[in-house]
Amino acid sequence: MKKTGAVALSEARYPDDKKFGTVGAVALDSHGNLAAATSTGGMTNKRWGRIGDTPIIGGGTYARNGNVAVSATGMGEILMRCTVAGDIAARMRYANAPLRQACDDVMHGDFQGLGGQGGVVAIDAKGIVNFALNCAGMYRATVDENGNALVAIFADEPLTPIGE
Repeated sequence: MKKTGAVALSEARYPDDKKFGTVGAVALDSHGNLAAATSTGGMTNKRWGRIGDTPIIGGGTYARNGNVAVSATGMGEILMRCTVAGDIAARMRYANAPLRQACDDVMHGDFQGLGGQGGVVAIDAKGIVNFALNCAGMYRATVDENGNALVAIFADEPLTPIGE
């Protein structure tokens, strides 16, 4: 009997050489709690099992209630050196920078200045979502206030409803 749906998905197996890319998510729940999660397949041509930015709180992932949740992707060694996710949160918390400004300043400042390429997904305590990237593209999606899924891939591409 062929398995279908969630069972097939949960039991799916893929060869290690077919697992690539970063998946990041940020969320604000109905109680005001912020959360961030990041999982990575690693950088191309980097050694399997190396420690990257993903498990380093403040490097590739950060969340603080009342402030912001951030998930980052890109050149992990530079994300760690710049503590990209933590720096975005600090700029908002201590300098009262708005979300977009904090994300853009970090991604186009120290991170890019050290040769870093990548992007972040972030949500603040008001539910404002921002994507900031300094590379050609980053798969990204959000849901608007009406429940419509919006997606984009390339850096200069606006978020558009699925199917358009």
